Amino acid sequence: MTSASAVLSVPAADPATAAAHYAARLSFEADVSDVHSDLASGVTGVVVVDSRSDAAWAQGHIPGAIHIPTARIAELAPTLIDPATTVVTYCWGPGCNGATRAALAFARLGYPVKEMIGGFEYWVREGFAFESSRGEEQRPIDDLTAPRSGIACAC
Repeated sequence: MTSASAVLSVPAADPATAAAHYAARLSFEADVSDVHSDLASGVTGVVVVDSRSDAAWAQGHIPGAIHIPTARIAELAPTLIDPATTVVTYCWGPGCNGATRAALAFARLGYPVKEMIGGFEYWVREGFAFESSRGEEQRPIDDLTAPRSGIACAC
């Protein structure tokens, strides 16, 4: 007896529709590994914005990020960020939609914007250094999120 497929109970999209969907997703999102790579190599035209509270920023943030709490984006962004620069927003992690709210605020101001999926949580879990009120910190790589070797997964 063959059981019905849970995966195939809704057929996969045709390849052209699937390609459009995944291209669209990538135009809205960047992962922490790609953001880290761009920051480490000094790519221009990208700015990373932490949209969390002052207390969260002090607890830990991405080196080189700009701190603009979401509620202050409309007020501060025009004075801090060139409107031609692509903004990458982040918040706590996958369970938080703060980066999405911040990305929406930047988009409404006319900025090209992407959301960093995984947020600060995955930045830390992938073993990348971060700054806090105590100085620079780094935690061991969580091998459920990145290779133990620290070498990028090249996905």
